[in-house]
Amino acid sequence: MDHEDRIALFLDYENLALGAREHLGGMAFDLRPIADALAERGRVVVRRAYADWSFFDEDRRMLTRSHVELIEMPQRMGASRKNAADIKMAVDAVELAFERAYVSTFVICTGDSDFTPLVHKLRELNKRVIGVGVEKSTSALLPPACDEFLYYDRLEGVDVPPARARRGRPARLPSPEPQPAGQVEPVEQEPEAQPVEAEPARDVDTLSVLVAQTVAGLQGSSSGEVTASTLKRTLLRKDPTFSESDYGFRTFGELLRHLAERTVIELAEGPAKGDPEVSLPEHGDREVAFGLLRSVVGDLAGGEGAVALSGLKNQLRRARPDFSEKKLGYRSFLQFCKAAATSGIVDLRWSADADDYLLTTPTP
Repeated sequence: MDHEDRIALFLDYENLALGAREHLGGMAFDLRPIADALAERGRVVVRRAYADWSFFDEDRRMLTRSHVELIEMPQRMGASRKNAADIKMAVDAVELAFERAYVSTFVICTGDSDFTPLVHKLRELNKRVIGVGVEKSTSALLPPACDEFLYYDRLEGVDVPPARARRGRPARLPSPEPQPAGQVEPVEQEPEAQPVEAEPARDVDTLSVLVAQTVAGLQGSSSGEVTASTLKRTLLRKDPTFSESDYGFRTFGELLRHLAERTVIELAEGPAKGDPEVSLPEHGDREVAFGLLRSVVGDLAGGEGAVALSGLKNQLRRARPDFSEKKLGYRSFLQFCKAAATSGIVDLRWSADADDYLLTTPTP
């Protein structure tokens, strides 16, 4: 049990409940999906929810069954009541951070940007912070401040009802003119409700670029091997809302195996079971891309001529539309060309006259 993270859960309940009601088709907030997500991350030792519970009588039973301590905030007027709950929650969280050193992770359930200073302070105290909020009611300032941010509507077990199309009130028409006998006035049909468009799946090609660049950066900044767990933590630092489920994968390992099949990365046995080493392919697609560069430069140069770097990438894409140096782990096309020059595939030099890099094929 000593290796498990101890988690303290703090819920700004009014923010969550109203966010779910207003932006998730009127559905009631349910703690179970959050509890299940946290169970995968550690052991929850503190559960507290803050609200004026006279407004959430039914919710009290649900939270009590989940062993959540209900912190009562007496009713006041408007924003004063809301601010009182926010301040109380922030004070309790900081106090717990000092008094319970074994609590390593704080989960702040809210979408309110007013809690951003609290997140910064907890991280300053060497605590990991996970945020949870309803996507459409979460401030854009809050997720980047956290170590990880979970959108409630994307959690397993949250079934968001489809949005119903609103029917507009029919316009008042002028009194109809009398119709000739035997002629029936056509009845205007009410337009059919348009189907709700599903949220588009995230682009796996974009994910390939992100993973390749991250692995390349980790390999360049550390002498040790890059493991899957290190890669996942780094991806969450870059984007706290990152989740492999958004790309259609059940686990991070499944995502890595998919990218390995596409030769974006290579997997090898790691120091621990279930935590493989991740690296960029040394050959394969990179060598093919280097060969493509040499071929295009040779065709364009036509003998002893040189080809400017500007516009060269478009020429490569004409020959191979799926070309992308970022999928190979290079941050720019210039970096890719420098790597090819280092490998002797092409010659690369700066020309002051052309104010650009010039590429030529090496002479035998």
